Amino acid sequence: MKPSSDARPGTANSGKRTTIYDIAHSVGTSPSAVSAVLNGTWRKRRISQKLADRISAVAIEQGYSVNLQASVLRRDRSNIIGMVIPKYDNRYFGAIAEQFEEGARQRGYFPVITCTQRDPELEFEAARMLLSYQVECLVVTGATDPDRISDLCHSAGVKVINLDLPGTKAPSVISDNFQGALDLTRLLLRDWGNEDGRSESLYFVGGRTNDHNTSERIRGFLQAHAEKGLNVPQTNILACGYAAQKAHTSLAALERLPEGIFVNSTISLEGVVMWLSELPPERQQRIQYCCFDWDPFAALMPNCVGMAQQDVPALLDHVFNLIKTDLDSTEIKQIACNLRGQRPSQHAGVAS
Repeated sequence: MKPSSDARPGTANSGKRTTIYDIAHSVGTSPSAVSAVLNGTWRKRRISQKLADRISAVAIEQGYSVNLQASVLRRDRSNIIGMVIPKYDNRYFGAIAEQFEEGARQRGYFPVITCTQRDPELEFEAARMLLSYQVECLVVTGATDPDRISDLCHSAGVKVINLDLPGTKAPSVISDNFQGALDLTRLLLRDWGNEDGRSESLYFVGGRTNDHNTSERIRGFLQAHAEKGLNVPQTNILACGYAAQKAHTSLAALERLPEGIFVNSTISLEGVVMWLSELPPERQQRIQYCCFDWDPFAALMPNCVGMAQQDVPALLDHVFNLIKTDLDSTEIKQIACNLRGQRPSQHAGVAS
């Protein structure tokens, strides 16, 4: 059956995607007014509630993608809080997402979470779309460019909080990466340079040097060596990214096997364990490691002497406290990590 000639633009009959120009024409207003309503900034433009409701109703009628606006516009508060998160592929970020949802609902909010794969453009687009749903606050977790997102949120009058990685234009809640790495490296270095005669420095594997968390962990790593009078060659810092395969490739390229390894995440640890499993058993036994981040199975691996667990409940408690406050701040709050799975460093075994 052919569509009728009077089919509305953007309806199912027309086959044409509705644009803000179609909505503006139907309402009798400007495209910029429609855009302001749909991206949540209409109050700052002094657009009336009546016009905002009309635009939203027509957008829904014509099948425009932002359909939540109508119900949101009729309330003074949306009770929606958003989170941008980089990955779901390890226990740490998975715990953040799960506990954020649970904590938000307990406090009467509706949480919306989107994963952006550490892509700065995806992060920005996700933030823009969440603002169009009139989130009351946006929690930006592990973003590559948090200040760009903060600028966007400030322009819309929406509170923004950085989690895991800090920014300079909004409050940030992060782990104490320096102290956690210092304590963890001290744990692995307990016997270095003592009776067993080991005086070589450890290798640091994983992460990126331009990433705040990695740079702070490297600083803690170096400080622990300095306390032992040990110098760390630059070649011992293998900041190869977080991917497991990159950690494996970096270790496989070494001409000389390390005596010990500081692993910068449980994702990188997968590559370290793959590499260890390819070594002769007698060599596996000599190489001990520690890991920043915690996984209950990884903590039981025979070569692992300890892990630093980031305190997700404490991180999120502080985030929710910031959501409730009206104070603008650029404070960076650091939350202590917990050492887990500590064992005598003389213990060694065969990694499987």
